[in-house]
Amino acid sequence: MVPVASAMQGGSSGIGYGLKYQARCIADVKADTDHTSFITGTLSLKDENEVHLIRLSSSGSELICEGLFSHPNEIWDLASCPFEQRIFSTVFSTGENFGAAIWQIPELYGELNSPQLERVTSLDEHASKINCVIWWPSGRHDKLISIDEENIFLWSLDCSRKTAQVQSKESAGMLHYFSGGTWDPHDSNAIAATSESSVQFWDLRTMKKTDSIACSAYVRNVDYNPKKKHLLVTAEDETGISIWDLRRPKVPIQQLPGHTHWTSAVRCNPEYDGLILSAGTDSAVNLWLASMSDDEPKSERKVDSSPRQCDPLLHSYSDYEDSVYGLAWSFREPWIFASLSYDGRVVVESVKPFLSR
Repeated sequence: MVPVASAMQGGSSGIGYGLKYQARCIADVKADTDHTSFITGTLSLKDENEVHLIRLSSSGSELICEGLFSHPNEIWDLASCPFEQRIFSTVFSTGENFGAAIWQIPELYGELNSPQLERVTSLDEHASKINCVIWWPSGRHDKLISIDEENIFLWSLDCSRKTAQVQSKESAGMLHYFSGGTWDPHDSNAIAATSESSVQFWDLRTMKKTDSIACSAYVRNVDYNPKKKHLLVTAEDETGISIWDLRRPKVPIQQLPGHTHWTSAVRCNPEYDGLILSAGTDSAVNLWLASMSDDEPKSERKVDSSPRQCDPLLHSYSDYEDSVYGLAWSFREPWIFASLSYDGRVVVESVKPFLSR
């Protein structure tokens, strides 16, 4: 374990960490209850790619490389298992096609000279480009979701037996394409899938679409509010960030300006309600405080009423030199977040100065 980075220079409060290659994926290791740690992977077409396991020191002043592992292909999506800290998933490209796999970090990785990742199982049933693998965020669960451009797959996962079997799958339908999705933390039978300028809601018991919301532009990312049911946040081209109450989904209940270019990612804080992070291709990360109301819908509310326009921007982090695609709150210390710009730069920040407002 070697300290590799400390507080950044130039007036920034963040702690920097440099990857060897370009990258776009970072995730909180939620199952690590002893440390604030993140896992990230690189995106190099020609070179051997890497997975970095990094943790924040107990003093909060430096990032420590806990493990460095080779990965055979460029990583387009990475997610940490919420209940087993050494297991994670990747979506990768070989240059010709896409694949997805579940990996396990060796138990004694800190004592090995060149620890190798163990491929637990592969998700091999996809025929089109895979977008993401999703774990249910709210507890131990033996199911897994993967989404490619044309289908949603529900898998039964058994890590001890190293097997993943397709339980069911369903198509996006003619002339529709999926781009990503998220799992409802309040309901293990519900997911939201992004499809062009809409978000579709699916019941995993029947694998049927139950509802959808029509956004005004292409949806790049979506996240549920983990503290309140029915609330969803979308990142959209042109319009920025929209907050939706799914009990009245005709129009968003609030809109945030987003970024000066595309808003690439949006994340709701796991503990502080209304605290939202967004990342953009304008080389910035924005911290927002949105007034998310979960009051019961009022019957007199007009369907065509305009969403409230406001700019509750708490802070904009602009110490980046490239587009920011990776964004992750820490579950263990929810005032901490990690961001990742395309040039392979990880920055960990604390939002504590803004929590007293």
